[in-house]
Amino acid sequence: MNTVLVQEVIRYSKLLEGVAQTLKDLLKALKGLVVMSSQLELVASSLYNSTLPEVWNAKAYPSLKPSASWASDLLRQIEFLKDWINHGIPSVFWISGVFFPQAFFTGTLQNVARKSVISIDTISFSFKVRPTLLCR
Repeated sequence: MNTVLVQEVIRYSKLLEGVAQTLKDLLKALKGLVVMSSQLELVASSLYNSTLPEVWNAKAYPSLKPSASWASDLLRQIEFLKDWINHGIPSVFWISGVFFPQAFFTGTLQNVARKSVISIDTISFSFKVRPTLLCR
């Protein structure tokens, strides 16, 4: 799972760098320190309309949420990764908090296959839909 964690961190780092740079540039443009480019204008318009700016969406995980909810989720996802790094592999994974779930599932299958010394092609996931959610 270390490979999955590293890949997740890299993806989120690129996203956060892009978001931070765009916001710094937008702030400078709003202060009149740099020219407001058409791209920055689109970012400002998207944020005003509570939609995710396309320049962020190109680097982000799929989401249909408005920008405020998307940002809240992003912060929770970063906390999830920090906990994973600081406290080891979690006993429960927040699948929506994983940037690239396909890689996560493949990594999980690879770990089971290695541990059990069997071919990855012979194992798969199975799911059981429960009629009610048990709350503790």
